[in-house]
Amino acid sequence: MHVLSLTSSLIFRFLFLISTIPISSAKPTTSHPQTLPRHRHRELSTDYYSKKCPQLESLVGSVTSQRFKEAPVSAPATIRLFFHDCFVEGCDGSILIETKKGSKKLAEREAEENKELREEGFVSIIKAKALVESHCPSRVSCSDILAIAARDFIHLAGGPYYQVKKGRWDGKRSTATNVPPNIPRSNSTVDQLTKLFASKGLTVEDLVVLSGSHTIGFSHCKSFVGRLYDFKGTKRPDPNINPKLLKELRMYCPFSGRSSRAALPLDATTPFAFDNGYYRGLGSSMGLLGSDQALFLDPRTKPIVLEMARDKQKFLKAFGDAMDKMGSIGVKRGRKHGEIRKDCRVFL
Repeated sequence: MHVLSLTSSLIFRFLFLISTIPISSAKPTTSHPQTLPRHRHRELSTDYYSKKCPQLESLVGSVTSQRFKEAPVSAPATIRLFFHDCFVEGCDGSILIETKKGSKKLAEREAEENKELREEGFVSIIKAKALVESHCPSRVSCSDILAIAARDFIHLAGGPYYQVKKGRWDGKRSTATNVPPNIPRSNSTVDQLTKLFASKGLTVEDLVVLSGSHTIGFSHCKSFVGRLYDFKGTKRPDPNINPKLLKELRMYCPFSGRSSRAALPLDATTPFAFDNGYYRGLGSSMGLLGSDQALFLDPRTKPIVLEMARDKQKFLKAFGDAMDKMGSIGVKRGRKHGEIRKDCRVFL
């Protein structure tokens, strides 16, 4: 089959450390996810910086386009960064904060669930912020720059170009302990995923559509090796993996593969193109992660998967809408709740 032969060639080409999109392979937690308000869009606007920094989007765009040429992995890395930011404290740039030297209180990015966030994502935002600061000092939040950069990278990879509503302020706290209950796992069930997304004001359709970001990017063996050898303690592989794909994955992810540095494409058909190939792959049992393949198996989500697989343009439109919706989660406004950082890595 074309898909499987392409998978083989991609595996040979990409046995190195590459980013995976919003999913954690860390152990499950019994804590409950934060319920974050999704602010009405009237609080954010596309022309928020029309007077404060009218050249904002072109400034950020100059950085993202250069980064995409120099390090294409910056695209999935930054999209994942935006997701991890919004789902924990809201879209407030708290994921960008670095832990103070000697401090016992770890920032979000130090949480186990965030250890595999690629440096290219952070670097892209730091570079964009530095350029924006040189033109519009202390006027533009890191959280808005992250939202714009994520959109830019989506478009550069072939995805939709949607208008980014702005006006977020940067959060004043970043705590690693808040991360575990708020990030999906690579083996999350649909029940767990729908509950988590609902706590952020997102629907089942939003869950399926945003999962489509897995159309680009890669994941490491430890995120899915359990499916290959000991699915849910059965000592057997997950019956919902395409047999030929299973054979290939076992070649590069041995039973001891939890420490393997191999990185395999989340979408075996078109791993560098932002399209609906991810959904078509699920229909052929080509989902790399258990949480992805589960979307095709559950009656609540399967119809949406099939719809996205049939119509690429509908997926792209839906994805832009879902990103806009996600971007309004837990927005901070005003000095009581937020700040405008000069350096995204440090609180004022």
